[in-house]
Amino acid sequence: MAPKAPIVPTTRAALLAALAAPLALVLAALAPAAWIIAPLLGLALLALVLLDALLAGRLIDARLIAPDDAEVGEPLQIAVLADLPTGRPAALEAALALDPRLAAGGTARFPLRSHLDTWQGAAQLTPHRRGPAPIAGLTLRWTGPLGLGARQRTFVQDRTVRIWPSLALVRSTDLQLFLRESESGLIARRMRGEGSQFEALSEYQPGMDRRRIDWKASARHTHLYAREYEAERNNPIVFALDCGRAMCEPVAGLPRIDRAVSAALAAAWVALKGGDRAALFGFAARPEVATPFVTGTAAFARLQRAAAMLDYSPAEPNFTLALATLAGRLQRRSLIVVFSEFPDPTSAELLLDAVARLARRHVVLFVTMADEELAGLADKAPADMARLAEAVAADGLLRQRQLVIARLHALGVEVVEAPHGEIGMRLIDAYLAIKRKGTIG
Repeated sequence: MAPKAPIVPTTRAALLAALAAPLALVLAALAPAAWIIAPLLGLALLALVLLDALLAGRLIDARLIAPDDAEVGEPLQIAVLADLPTGRPAALEAALALDPRLAAGGTARFPLRSHLDTWQGAAQLTPHRRGPAPIAGLTLRWTGPLGLGARQRTFVQDRTVRIWPSLALVRSTDLQLFLRESESGLIARRMRGEGSQFEALSEYQPGMDRRRIDWKASARHTHLYAREYEAERNNPIVFALDCGRAMCEPVAGLPRIDRAVSAALAAAWVALKGGDRAALFGFAARPEVATPFVTGTAAFARLQRAAAMLDYSPAEPNFTLALATLAGRLQRRSLIVVFSEFPDPTSAELLLDAVARLARRHVVLFVTMADEELAGLADKAPADMARLAEAVAADGLLRQRQLVIARLHALGVEVVEAPHGEIGMRLIDAYLAIKRKGTIG
């Protein structure tokens, strides 16, 4: 037998009770002998509340339908089905007690609609952080036809939704079309003319780079021949992600680190499709996650699981320790894609020193998200002195940022700076350009 649901007054009943109080005072002042009417009115209202709640009917059962897995920043739906075959409820509302990763404040409320004897409803949620998100409880509240009394019942839940990094870019039509068109895509065409791996000799044509002429072969055949190269495969690619304080700050509702992880996984998917090897490295105050190199798209899930383990750290990143540890793990020249931010001059100097040491042996690609908030403050016409001071400060920070980027370029580091919505495709473009040059191996 289902447990009884307690009866509670509604907001409408509370308002009626509040209006009855001054009426009772006026009645007591004008006709003291009629004081008995006031408590009788109160009892009548209480009786209506009880009767209305009983008319609402009895809840037989309720079921929660939630996915086991979801992706950060991507919408998900949690549905509730309630069996209420008796009574005449005017409305039924569900409230979920869940992890703040799923909804701000840890609660979600939504109405249920009647469909024969079953009431149905769903909450549309968008997770804003990775990790396990438990759903602790479900509370149903349904009111009677008068809207004065309600019944309420709570169901303890033991459900957990695992929030993974977003793979929206990997699944996107744009990337699939890009892969089909790309020289490193699904059709796996050989990239001739650039790269480092010798492929074949071809007849020299006007406009070709003269440095590609094979003079020995040309002398042997008394005709000019040029060397063709194939871009080398099996290149080691490391995605190094800063999980420190600055990268945990939100951009358009999601932490920078989650947007960086999504871009890194999309680029890793393209790299694995193109025959290269990929690894993931996460760090904050110390190295936190390090995967071995994997090959083939079948191993992509391993990178996804490792990316889900990257924690949100309030500490400042230790670039020196992290990048030195990473360099010590690498046995051959690799492409290292570093995702980070430099909010102040001190962290920028530490970052530059660590990257400079890394760039002596490896190819380094630095990825950062354009600070659209600062740009907006700097470009906005100031209406008063306070706004003018904000604009001047924002412009100074942007200039400092561009100076750091210029110094990275001077070190021979490729830099990708783009708005958060474009960072993934811009990273893939940069990776393919580096691969075509054949500078990794």
